[in-house]
Amino acid sequence: MKILALIAGIFLFSCQSQGNESNEAKTEQVAEKIDYQKLDTATFAGGCFWCVEASFEQIRGVAEAVSGYSGGKKETADYRMVSSGNTTHAEAVQVYYDPSIISYETLLEIFFTAHDPTQLNRQGPDVGPQYRSEIFYHNETQKQLAEAKMTELASEFSKPIVTKLSKLDVFYLAEDYHQDYEEKHPNNGYIVNVSRPKIEKVAKKFKDLLKSN
Repeated sequence: MKILALIAGIFLFSCQSQGNESNEAKTEQVAEKIDYQKLDTATFAGGCFWCVEASFEQIRGVAEAVSGYSGGKKETADYRMVSSGNTTHAEAVQVYYDPSIISYETLLEIFFTAHDPTQLNRQGPDVGPQYRSEIFYHNETQKQLAEAKMTELASEFSKPIVTKLSKLDVFYLAEDYHQDYEEKHPNNGYIVNVSRPKIEKVAKKFKDLLKSN
């Protein structure tokens, strides 16, 4: 399931301008196995993408969540470039979801639970603009819903929400080793001490929405 969404994510958001024939052919073959016509897409940046991806993966109605980079001015992005600060990309997560099961508004609530939207250009131990809080909206409806949700939640935080709201341009898929990182490395120190508390916070608040229920 993961690899299908990864390839489709490349095709949908970056291959239009950069793809080669072999990659597009492979994408077309595997995309047939997922009915993307039934899914909508949301894109969020909330610090380390390992934490955000795993937080959404556990939610019923989320068909897939993949890690990547968005919001930068460079024509491409990879982990080395983004981490060095040589681009203006943020670590981001693209969420493919079934709107008949879960709404975009609920995804927004999960997003604001999975990270601290009052921290500017950082999340916990991760410091830099690549770890900023940002919502990349895909259309005007998502923009309006995000604006309304930020206004609604403003009183719940002791500090102002600093989450940016930007039109999605391009989403660049992160390297394979970043995908499903929490699942593949449950005993990693960062996962145990930083990621798991965030994931469990989401699981506790949205327990009725977990795939495990």
